[in-house]
Amino acid sequence: MGSLGKKINFQKIAKEVIDLEIKALQKLKKTLNKSFDKAVSAIVNCQSKVILCGVGKSGIIASKISATLSSIGTPSFALSANDCSHGNMGSISKKDVLILISYSGNSLELKNIINYANRNKILLIGITSRKKSDLYKNSDISLITPEVKEAGLDIIPTSSTINQLSIGDALAISTLKKKKINNLDFKKFHPSGSLGEKLKTVEDIMLTKDKIPFINENKLMVNALKIMTEKKLGTLIVRNKKKYTTGIITDGQIRRFNSKDIELKSLKVKNVMTKNPIKIEKNILATKALAIMNENKITSLCVYDRKKKSITVGILHIHNILNKKIY
Repeated sequence: MGSLGKKINFQKIAKEVIDLEIKALQKLKKTLNKSFDKAVSAIVNCQSKVILCGVGKSGIIASKISATLSSIGTPSFALSANDCSHGNMGSISKKDVLILISYSGNSLELKNIINYANRNKILLIGITSRKKSDLYKNSDISLITPEVKEAGLDIIPTSSTINQLSIGDALAISTLKKKKINNLDFKKFHPSGSLGEKLKTVEDIMLTKDKIPFINENKLMVNALKIMTEKKLGTLIVRNKKKYTTGIITDGQIRRFNSKDIELKSLKVKNVMTKNPIKIEKNILATKALAIMNENKITSLCVYDRKKKSITVGILHIHNILNKKIY
């Protein structure tokens, strides 16, 4: 009973667990070889789906790796090893890549799947810690994760699952790099949630068409002030007769003119505007647009499409960004 009252240092335990897992990852780094390169190539060149499967905790890791692959545009799903023996192996086709994960590599639940893959010539990638295991011997590509000390009685899957997860992440990110997936591609797979918000482009939130406060450079400022009041943006985009953007007018400029006691309304727009306004391409991330605004201490950007920098197709105001909670 006395031991129950003994104070336990939980932070010390936590640090010991983390230290064990760090050591496991350091060992994992040393095991990487050409087999890893072959696994990445197999995933990149897969003509159908990448299917992952594991037993117990390894099955949970398989689901996470599968989700990561799907998030970068590589069709993938995870299968339960137990369900595979009861009809679900029909989900695996000859054009798929099958990744089996098992620390021992000898799990009974995996044997039927290994045999099915070999019999049907399905490319099999095995992730295991035992070179003498069935999984290692019967895989087309074998990835070794080192044997490691587990935290908690040295039997609870901790260090080993960290290694499995890490090699899965490494495969996914290597695939992303090989496929040259960029922010715009990634955005297509994450239209909602906080990731979707962070990946919004200028085009997603800019004002377009009749919402853009255009005015011809030869108009009088009396007309400009009227449009500025109507559009309520505090900004005007100035164009010439060819509809090329030649300048910008902000309410800050107008206040400065008024402070100089100049008869503003009778002036032409081109005599007031700031020439060569800062422009941004519509496919740029909104977060980068905000950085440009902050760096230049401005509140609006002219938006162009591809190489047509002289034509404004949208206007991005800082309020458009902040209203979407993009910081």
